[in-house]
Amino acid sequence: MPYDVIVLGSGPGGYPAAIRASQLGFKVAIIEKESLGGICLNWGCIPTKALLKSAQVYEYMKHSTNYGINATGVAHDFGGVVKRSRGVADKMSKGVQFLMKKNKIDVVMGYGKLKAKGQIEVTAADGSKTVVEGKYIVIATGGRSKELPSLKQDGKKVIGYREAMVLPGQPKSMIIVGSGAIGIEFAYFYNSMGTKVTIVEFLPRIVPVEDEDISKELEKQYKKQGIDIMTNASVDSVDTSGAGVKALVKKQDGSTVTLEADIVLSAVGVVANIENIGLEENGIKTEKGKIVVDAYQQTSVPGIYAIGDCSPGQALAHVASKEGINAAEHMAYLEKKHQHLPEPLDYNNIPGCTYCTPEIASVGYTEKAAKEAGYELKIGKFPFMASGKASAAGATDGFVKIIYDAKYGELLGCHMIGMNVTDMIAEAVVARKLETTAHEILNAVHPHPTMSEAFKEATAVAYGEAIDV
Repeated sequence: MPYDVIVLGSGPGGYPAAIRASQLGFKVAIIEKESLGGICLNWGCIPTKALLKSAQVYEYMKHSTNYGINATGVAHDFGGVVKRSRGVADKMSKGVQFLMKKNKIDVVMGYGKLKAKGQIEVTAADGSKTVVEGKYIVIATGGRSKELPSLKQDGKKVIGYREAMVLPGQPKSMIIVGSGAIGIEFAYFYNSMGTKVTIVEFLPRIVPVEDEDISKELEKQYKKQGIDIMTNASVDSVDTSGAGVKALVKKQDGSTVTLEADIVLSAVGVVANIENIGLEENGIKTEKGKIVVDAYQQTSVPGIYAIGDCSPGQALAHVASKEGINAAEHMAYLEKKHQHLPEPLDYNNIPGCTYCTPEIASVGYTEKAAKEAGYELKIGKFPFMASGKASAAGATDGFVKIIYDAKYGELLGCHMIGMNVTDMIAEAVVARKLETTAHEILNAVHPHPTMSEAFKEATAVAYGEAIDV
């Protein structure tokens, strides 16, 4: 029997799309080639957070005397840390299985390829093929670790994020190429565990998408933690013939240096999984390696949608989820099951989080981008050094930086680095969505002592009303 909606891929975009479609009265099938929950739950967001938590606990134990506690003989079990991370991932994947059952969604395991409009051919692990039919199709095939020609991954000495999560033993030294969220998080994890880490970044500063002040602060903290950082540098070639890896690094001035390590982790970004899924044969347009979509995630072929990392928005789990929900609601609108068109995503109000220590969280304009957009700015910066909660927690590194439009008081951007800031950024996201001004933030009483009051304090700094700095 044909379905109303078929979702290809069960990651953080695919499974919410399937659930929302089911809630709206559609008969839904989801196709997954590997594990429910996709990369995010199994090999990305979730298991990395488990690894990072273990590293953080280990750091706490090593510095327990700072808190008046004497923990002696503290050692980590690298295998145990990896095992815990896998356990967390497996539990989450089973949670998605439960959600599929609860929402009466049929799960078809295998590799899906668009055969014709309304048809997906699924090849199971044993090679057998079946055709799943449905009126609407959502492509949610995600992305994978990008490979540079000079940095071919062999899965042993030159690895991607996936292998970095399950290394059989802890390397003594590691070169991490790329300083986006993935590279930065693994740098913290492995350095904390005792691996000698060197970061090589092609651009002039690490975490290059962040505000410049954030990059400077993280570089300062990472160097303090013993991580070596090379910016304006690229890996030209790797030699894996010996016991470890020799990486030839080219600097901006053209000079080269050879770095040696046990392992090279390539973290130079993500590329969309759009090959061999039947796009060309079915006339679905792509551009710059992504599937072209409209404001409601519909592709160039009506009835076929694309969401998440294979479409043009930011490659983030929370973006994929909202895009998936929007796609389902758009179908429901077309089928007269839902009165309203979904509200298209505002890609300039998407929070970004990096879960290193100190954490990074940001939303909206950077200072540079706001100036380039022609705004006159009021900027406030509140250091956690001045926060009572941060002092009590022994986590005084970092700050909150907040950017307002001087003319109307509009909140343009917020950039944070410090403990637990990934849990604080949502205030700025909601405030921007509500078109809140500094006036409302200053008059909304924030609880004391908390890290979150730094948001109000930074606003007070911007307007010359600061009490605590």
